[in-house]
Amino acid sequence: MDFASLRQTVLKYNPNANLALIERAFEFAKEAHAGQVRDSGEEYMSHLYGVAMTLAELHMDSVTLAAGLLHDCLEDTPIKPERLRDVFGDEVFELVQGVTKSASINFGDKEEKRAINIRNVLLATAKDIRVIIIKLADRLHNMRTLKFVSPDCQSTIAKETLDIYAPIAYKLGMHKIKAELEDLAFRYLEPQMYQEFKQRMGKKRDERQKEVDKFMMLLDTELKRLKIPARIFGRAKHFYSIYKKMQRKNLRFEEVTDLSAVRVITTSVENCYRILQFVHTRWKPIDGKLDDYIADPKPNLYQSLHTEVWSDDHTPVEVQIRTLEMHHIAEEGIAAHWRYKGTERDKRFESKINWLKQILTWKRESKDAKGFIESLKVDLFQDEIIVFTPKGDAISLREDATPIDFAYAVHSSIGDHCVRGKVNGRVMPLDTTLHSGDVVEIMTKPDARPSRQWLKVVKTSLARNKIRHALGIPVHDQQDARQEDVPSEAAILSKVSVQALKKQDLRYARCCSPAMYDSIAGFEQKDGKVAIHKRDCKNLSLLEHNKCVVASWDEEKREGIQADIDVYVKDRVGVLVELLNHVSSRRINVLSIHTKQVKDLVKISLTFDVPSEAIGLELMKVLGTVHSVHHVAWERRPSRQKSFIVPRLRLGT
Repeated sequence: MDFASLRQTVLKYNPNANLALIERAFEFAKEAHAGQVRDSGEEYMSHLYGVAMTLAELHMDSVTLAAGLLHDCLEDTPIKPERLRDVFGDEVFELVQGVTKSASINFGDKEEKRAINIRNVLLATAKDIRVIIIKLADRLHNMRTLKFVSPDCQSTIAKETLDIYAPIAYKLGMHKIKAELEDLAFRYLEPQMYQEFKQRMGKKRDERQKEVDKFMMLLDTELKRLKIPARIFGRAKHFYSIYKKMQRKNLRFEEVTDLSAVRVITTSVENCYRILQFVHTRWKPIDGKLDDYIADPKPNLYQSLHTEVWSDDHTPVEVQIRTLEMHHIAEEGIAAHWRYKGTERDKRFESKINWLKQILTWKRESKDAKGFIESLKVDLFQDEIIVFTPKGDAISLREDATPIDFAYAVHSSIGDHCVRGKVNGRVMPLDTTLHSGDVVEIMTKPDARPSRQWLKVVKTSLARNKIRHALGIPVHDQQDARQEDVPSEAAILSKVSVQALKKQDLRYARCCSPAMYDSIAGFEQKDGKVAIHKRDCKNLSLLEHNKCVVASWDEEKREGIQADIDVYVKDRVGVLVELLNHVSSRRINVLSIHTKQVKDLVKISLTFDVPSEAIGLELMKVLGTVHSVHHVAWERRPSRQKSFIVPRLRLGT
């Protein structure tokens, strides 16, 4: 942990680096944190050094490296802000201040405090993207050393990492950091699953590697013969990404084939397509498995050619082909793009950080930091599209966004006064779903105002919060109300019974998040405690069946609520039966059904008895996914009426 190693790493990618600044920051931090130790027993400086090395691996500039070394000075040492600014200047100081947690928060709600700190970091990031790059390097080192903190702390930090920091890394195209954060979080949130997964996947990967090595050797030989310069290597896919794919596609271990991919790095875009042509000539391509992210880059700047072919051993092999610049951007995302483009930030780069800039506008409306974070989580997990203004400016939105979402993303005054939109030159309804590449123009009137109906149409938190603000609806009320009605993990576990076990010996399985009165089962863990899963949780099928135990809900009076859900659908044969199938399969009591024509839609009003609002909200989301459903709205009140159970129905009956 000496400066010489850091200096050597920096000089490899930047011979002109300001080494004097970095070394001054190194010595300053070492003195400021003298005598401080980490939970691991190591000197505190080991953490700062680890952060700086990660930033160096990302090839960051000298100012960012200095700020990485100093990022805890204002929070954990007596160093005053004025002194830090005097010694290192405004640029370094602003970055350090951006990463620093709020020292002024003294109240006892730890969750609220963490939410405020995350929000403040993101607000600083909207001004300088390097703030979040430093924060991600900081979080990565903390996750690497997480084994030294208490189990409760491990769980909290790992969940926050999976919910917030890994998705941010993905949004910024920093795939290498995102993948490691996810795997580390997976390890602490699902330790038993992680170890079994690691053991079984490791064994299968070893068996598969011989086939991949043979494929790479053949490809390398042929490309040399064709005189196409290329570097070929294998890439093992990360546990968490494979685990999520198994869940998404309902696969067993034995059915997973793409444990690794072949990556080809070449010198030009032309060579990328030449290599693709050769691969498809030499090996049989698999239908539907070609993706051209060079011609159509992902919103997070990712570019590459992806294809899958049948190897000579009749097994599928994934091949990824890209240039060296594309490879750096794929691995490092915004950090690499910043390096390649310098100050010439193109429109796609601006669109990539646009969602961070929008966070500044949320600060005024979002009085509740926890509500802010919950809204952020929703947007982080949405796929993105890039659409354009008539002048060619790129706007990044979630994939199902509407012209209203676009209008608010451009400016709140445009959103507040919009009356119609043009998509690719044609006037379209304001609830039209936009697609990547669309050119969108918004027409406004000075006297136009937002409508409450827009709240049922818009998809982004930014637009929703702006509309509520314009209508005088408190932005945080709905979020708070829902949080109050959704039972906590502890409240749910308090209702669970497992023979011969006390309540404190139960754990809540976050992989499937069982709600009150779902069908449940338990899994005995190594420490003797039992994790409570949904009975149909895909993880249970991956675990040892002899460790599964019977779990049930305590027999007591269940105080339900009455929910009136209005489902607006485009009329088609069988849609009502399909909706009722979803209801009856969850054993939810139906009190009444009414239908009514509303313009070009049919309004189906369903009244239910549900055990809790959490279950009602879950049902509402499920009904919203049914084909032909336009949107779903609901309200609730205490349950009074006698209920009946709708018999299980099947489509076509």
